[in-house]
Amino acid sequence: MADFIQGFWSLYIAIPTVLGLVGVFCLAWRLSSRPAAGESTGTSGHVWDEDLTEYNNPLPRWWLNMLYLTIVWGLLYLLAYPGLGTFKGLLGWSQQDAYEAEMSEADARYAPIFARYADQPIAEVAADPKARKIGERLYATYCTGCHGSDARGARGFPNLRDGDWLYGGTPEAIEASITNGRQAAMPAWGAILGVDKVAQVTAHVEQLAGRTTDSAAAAAGQAVFQTHCAACHGPEGQGNPLMGAPNLSDDIWLYGGSTKKIAESIQDGRNGHMPAHGNLLGPARVHLLAAYVYGINQAP
Repeated sequence: MADFIQGFWSLYIAIPTVLGLVGVFCLAWRLSSRPAAGESTGTSGHVWDEDLTEYNNPLPRWWLNMLYLTIVWGLLYLLAYPGLGTFKGLLGWSQQDAYEAEMSEADARYAPIFARYADQPIAEVAADPKARKIGERLYATYCTGCHGSDARGARGFPNLRDGDWLYGGTPEAIEASITNGRQAAMPAWGAILGVDKVAQVTAHVEQLAGRTTDSAAAAAGQAVFQTHCAACHGPEGQGNPLMGAPNLSDDIWLYGGSTKKIAESIQDGRNGHMPAHGNLLGPARVHLLAAYVYGINQAP
């Protein structure tokens, strides 16, 4: 936060905060004044049903004391902890320090468990029931948001159970994907090919997947495919794991396999992103997570 609230913005946060607490105190003090001896309590001027009058009585003393204690607590909190712009608080507490302390405590507690499997081949770890349980928990924590709780993915997020891999399904490839992340780069061909050729290539791609399409359009699309697409997807459309180019002949689609969706992919391109988890998890956790993903893909 300190990078965003320097100078003026720090004062912009701190001054209204302090003035707000002072203003609440002054208002409560003003409303707590009681009439002098012999004076009657005034009214607010509101009358209902001819004789129901709203009096302007002072606030109850117990309620005011609770409010004053709350204001004092707020001021003490702002002195002790960050809350007034760039002022870090007298205790020097920060979210970053608290996070690092918790992570250090967790590492000291769980690192020996993870280290037990770090030197074992991923295939062996995947066959260990205890290791699979640990990997399953890691998956539930870090991966379900994109790939789903059942690892079957969603549109734009790969299914990890179907045996179809953009970058290869070997243990080493899976571990590399988790560690370093992946950045897809399917260029947009709409402006280059035009509407007609996009439709022709779409027909050819559907034919590669084993579908029945317009034979004339597919034949024309094959020539365009060999010129512009075969360098990544291969002459037969079977993909290239080194580039992350998908296999177009297996009728498995990351962004939807309808004619419209295939045409959109060709025309507009795709830019999927798999974030790197190596720095976040560390090698031992990545090893267990890769073993879990490898294991669920090998299961019947």
